[in-house]
Amino acid sequence: MKTAIFSARRYDQALLARANQAAGHELLFIQDRLSAETARLADGCPAVCVFVNDRVDAEVLRLLARQGTRLVATRSTGYNHVDAAAARELGIEVVRVTDYSPHSVAEFAVGLLLAVNRKIARASMRTREGNFELEGLMGFDLHGKTVGVIGTGKIGLIFARILRGFGCELLGHDPQRAPSFEQLGGRYVDDMPALMGDCDVVSLHCPLNAATHHIVNADSLARIKRGAILVNTSRGGLVDTEAATAALKSGQLGGLAIDVYEQEASLFFQDLSSTVITDDVIQRLVSFPNVILTGHQAFFTVEAIGQIMATTIESLTAFEQGRPLQHRIPTN
Repeated sequence: MKTAIFSARRYDQALLARANQAAGHELLFIQDRLSAETARLADGCPAVCVFVNDRVDAEVLRLLARQGTRLVATRSTGYNHVDAAAARELGIEVVRVTDYSPHSVAEFAVGLLLAVNRKIARASMRTREGNFELEGLMGFDLHGKTVGVIGTGKIGLIFARILRGFGCELLGHDPQRAPSFEQLGGRYVDDMPALMGDCDVVSLHCPLNAATHHIVNADSLARIKRGAILVNTSRGGLVDTEAATAALKSGQLGGLAIDVYEQEASLFFQDLSSTVITDDVIQRLVSFPNVILTGHQAFFTVEAIGQIMATTIESLTAFEQGRPLQHRIPTN
């Protein structure tokens, strides 16, 4: 089946081609993001494959439908970038990657936490310049500290398990409680601002939707334990970045470690090192010595990418053969 692969980087092309060897789909690799301007590149393709920063809103879906597209496959678990209601109205099926190595994101979140707490990036830059001074590099023991886990699904549970191994106390916030979290010794707190007031570290592992958009905002940050560290490896829109910046400036927030950014679509997954970045918010963020910001790479492991590509090809094949789509996005 002819499929247009948008936002296709070199690793996407190599690994998707490898996963496709047996299936034999005709893959059209397109480096550009999907948008109203680039949708024409998928003309005649029954399927398109997208990533997290592609634009898959109602306008784009209408353009795709007119060109014959009947399936959208996103190479991600989250699907907030896809207008699911518009897809249903147009008769376009949408599939995702329901499961890939949750360890990849959970382990990276712990790495970000350690990096910002123990000033690892700053220390590395100093020693490269021959500066072995310790002044300004003091962190704190994680052992005995209280960690808030917002979202206790697969990734959140693994993150919690790792932090429990450090000797941390665990507080959780999730409308769907996981017995496994409580078996770790974790305790659920329904009032998120109250949870934030008790935590030395807060890590976000929930999906982005109407209920969680800016779940971390000026009000919740005003309640956070002064000097706490916030970690986000989920979706940028969970955090009101302007509010987080203000909390960093005031010292209310002691550190910020993020792999996602609310306005990342125009920045991430491309080399902008030779250009002037006009996003003043992200420029302010990276100027703080207590901020670690990476470019949405938490998922980027051999195991996770391999599973993402295999699942994507599996969905294309099932659609082509008229079989049930096991990885269809929820319809409600």
